Formats: sequence, structure tokens, C-alpha cells
Amino acid sequence: MEVFEQIVNWLNNLVWSTPEQFPLMVVVLLGFGIFITLRLGFVQIRRFAHGVKSVMGTYDNPDDTGDVNHFQALTTALSATVGIGNIAGVAIAIHYGGPGALFWMWVTAFFGMAIKYTECTLAVKYRIQNADGSVSGGPMYYIEKGLGSNWKWLAVFFAAMAVICSFLTGNAVQANTVADTMYSTFQIPSWASGLFTATFVGIVIVGGIKRIGQVTARLMPVMALIYVLGALIILAINADDVIPAFGTIITSAFTPEAGLFGVGSGLFLTTLVWGIKRGLFSNEAGQGSAPIAHGAAKTEEPVREGVVALLEPFIDTIVVCTMTGLVIVSTGVWEQRHNMVYEPGNSNNAVEITDGSNMLIIEDGEPINGTVERNDFPTGKFFIDEAQNTTFSGTLEMVDGVGVFTNEAGEQVATIYTNIIENGAPLTSLGFKKGLAPIFPYGDYIVTICVLLFGVSTAISWSYYGDRSIQYLAGDRSIIYYKVVYLGMHFLGAIFPLATVWAIGDIALGLMTFPNIIALFALSGSVAVASKKYFNKMDELEAKGEI
Repeated sequence: MEVFEQIVNWLNNLVWSTPEQFPLMVVVLLGFGIFITLRLGFVQIRRFAHGVKSVMGTYDNPDDTGDVNHFQALTTALSATVGIGNIAGVAIAIHYGGPGALFWMWVTAFFGMAIKYTECTLAVKYRIQNADGSVSGGPMYYIEKGLGSNWKWLAVFFAAMAVICSFLTGNAVQANTVADTMYSTFQIPSWASGLFTATFVGIVIVGGIKRIGQVTARLMPVMALIYVLGALIILAINADDVIPAFGTIITSAFTPEAGLFGVGSGLFLTTLVWGIKRGLFSNEAGQGSAPIAHGAAKTEEPVREGVVALLEPFIDTIVVCTMTGLVIVSTGVWEQRHNMVYEPGNSNNAVEITDGSNMLIIEDGEPINGTVERNDFPTGKFFIDEAQNTTFSGTLEMVDGVGVFTNEAGEQVATIYTNIIENGAPLTSLGFKKGLAPIFPYGDYIVTICVLLFGVSTAISWSYYGDRSIQYLAGDRSIIYYKVVYLGMHFLGAIFPLATVWAIGDIALGLMTFPNIIALFALSGSVAVASKKYFNKMDELEAKGEI
């Protein structure tokens, strides 16, 4: 496992941190976002209202080609984006990059709106109709059909990366965060959470895109309402801290400082990269996943689906991620230590013993011959009582990842307490718990419920992305085998270490993004022409009073 983690970290740095001064991935994504925003004349601002009208069904025609209506296509894609990235991803960005990382998530989202418009317009324009009447769209089709057959190898590469990414980014990461939150809140074993969520996901994905669309159209509004309403109540309670929180976010975006205990790097580039990484993970702009969902929309107008799609980064990152970030920053939980029961076997805890033995010696709460970390930061002292008045002295014996505490009298101790710097979804949970404490003592359960709903809905939507990709690569008969492996990876994701699962997801995310961005640059001219033609036609119809 140690060698595997070293390989994963090396690949992750290669994709996301090369060159170290200003990573190529950052240049590519921001560069195309700025380029297409200017080329399309700030379409994300000028045509925002048209997107709202489209998703509300103003132009819906049930006789149009496609499998789901505009609203279902949007909710399917949003179910894949509004999820763990909003709850855990923002917390991770702030943990490593400081509050300023949220600002760079906003920047990614603004330009991401134009990127999402471009890729989803192309998805409908170049989609195919299957023998059973259903449709398939996405980057693999617009790469092959838009760039020509000589570029089929790039389409195949994208589809292969999409399959891998669906197993990890949209699936294993979701299961991991659900399991992590369930363990932190209820001490439910990771394998039990993984088994439960994999079963539910399996029941839904067997029905294909139409059942997925029906489920997400019901789940998505409920999930967003619960989460955003809870966050708004917290911000209302802590109204005096909201403006200062905005100030901290904007200031630290350009002049970051490491917080208490070293949380947040204090380095501008680190803040920038973490914001863009988590912003991309959250809204998926440029990654090429959402076009697969939007390619199934019932419409004869590719541009119309493009304006529906540009709403995604706004809803996902500028609205929902901002709620999460403001809760974390305004409550101060991102730079505070938090009391907890220490479980040596938890995948997010790391014990390193320097003398080569498997016995960590602890005196007056402090490790003597090694270190103990959680989320890459040392834990506090070890105590035998929850109030943390009496320190623990004795040993922690580690055998095959399982730890046993023994006191100086030679007696095993079942429960040991410490304090930690939290990360991921549990950090967001702490923000909700602290923020709602004046009126409701169980605010963290709101996050727990949303993590469960968001994680499951994201895994459901991502199964369709991989489903269409494997169909492109190996035909219809491969889909059933894909779904079996997908559910297996969901379970494995629940029991793997958090950092490793996220890192693998980031690698697949990057490798999937490059071929898509190449195609988007090459086909941007056709999107500009189609946009001008469509909006001229709509303006004429509106002038005549026909719409």
C-alpha cells in the first residue's frame, strides 16, 4: 500500500503540479475559459436568463429527439456536480489552501460557465441515435465526428479515461466521503456504509438514463433546499461574521497566510491550485462529463441545451460552494482543534513509529518514539476522559493496521480521546453543528443527511457517464459488466484511505480533461457560428411575438 500511495502521489503531482511554479492544468483550464468567454461575448452573462427560461420548460417539445427533458438533463448533471465536491471539496481546499481557495473556485466557476456552454452545445450537435431510439452524446462523439476520423484515437482515449474517472471521481470518492461522515457521526463501519450505498445505487442504475433522470429530478431540488437553507440559517445567526468572512476569503486569495496550527499553506500558488482543483472537481467544467448527460436532452437545438448547461457552475460553485465556504470560515472551525475519540484503525489516521517496532510509547499524552497524524496534521495529546483532564500514559500497539491502547498497569483501554484538525465533510459538519448550536444542537446531522443524498445521487449520475463511454468503446453488451464493476468500485472506495482515493480521482480527472479541451479549442468556431445563428433566430421570433 505504501508503494502504491507513492506512485499515486507522483502521478497526481505530474498531472496537477507540473511545472511546480504554475501547473499546466491551471494554464489550460483558465486559458480556455478566458478564451471562450471572450470569443462568445460573455455568453454566461448575456444568455443567463435564456438558460433559466429553457430549464423551466418554455421551449420544451415532447416530440423532440432525446431521452430526458431540459430539467431532467440539468438535474442529472447537477446531481453529479452538486455533491461531495460542495461539502467535502470546499473543506479540503480551505484545509490545504486557506480561505482564499474559495475565491479561485469562484473564478473557475465564472469561466467554467462558458466552458460548460461550449461542451454541452457540441454534445447535442454531434450526438448519435441508437438502434433502440435512445441517444448517446459526449466528447467522444464530438471529437470523432467534429475533428474527423483521424482523431478517433483521441476519442477512444477520452472514453477510456471517462470510464476510469467514473469508477473513482464520481463513485469511489463519493462512497469514501459518505463512509467517512457516517463513521465520524455514528461510528458505522466503512464497509457497512459502502454496502448500503452500493445496493441503492445498483437498484437505480439498472433502469438506465430514464430512471436516473426521474430519480435525480426528485432528489436534486430536495437536497439543495435542505443544504442551502441550513447554511442560510447559520449565516443569519452569524450575520456579524459574514462580511469579515468575505474579506478573509478575498484577502487571502492574493496574500494568503497560514492559519493556526499551520492550516492553509500561506503560499499564493498553493491557494490558487487548490481552489482551481476543487473548483473543477465541483463543477466539472472542461472535464467532459456533463456533456454526456446533456447529450440525452430532448431538443433539436444544440445551443438551447448549452444555455441550460451554463447554469450548472453558477448553481454548483457560486451558490452552493459559497454557502459551505462561508459557514466554515465564519464559524472559524477550519483553524480550530476538535475533540474526538481516536480510532487507530481509521483510514485517515496515520501512526509512524520511528524505532522500527510496532509499539508506540505514550507518556503524559505525548508519543515518545513516533508521531500520530490525522489529515496530515499531528493530533493533540491523548486523554482517557472526554473532558480531557487526565492524560494517557501507556502504549499503542499497531498490528496490521489495527491499534490497541494499553495503560501502564497493563490493562487495555477501549476509548482514548484526542483533538484534531478536521478535514473533508466532517469539517463541514462541525461548521454546521457550531453554526446552528444556538437554535438546534444537531446541525451536523444536516450535513450527514446531505452527504448521504449527495454521494448517492452523484454516483448514480456518474454511472451513466461511464455507461455511455463503455458503450462507445465496446458496444451495448459491455454495459452490464461495467455496472457490476462500478458497484464493486463503489464498495472499495468506502474502505480506502481518503487522501489516496481523492488523489486517484484527481489523476483521472486531469487525464480526462486534456483531450476534451483540445477538442473544445478546435471546435470553438463552430460553437460561435451556431450561437450567432440560434440567437438571431430566437430574437426574430421574439420580435414577431411567436415565442
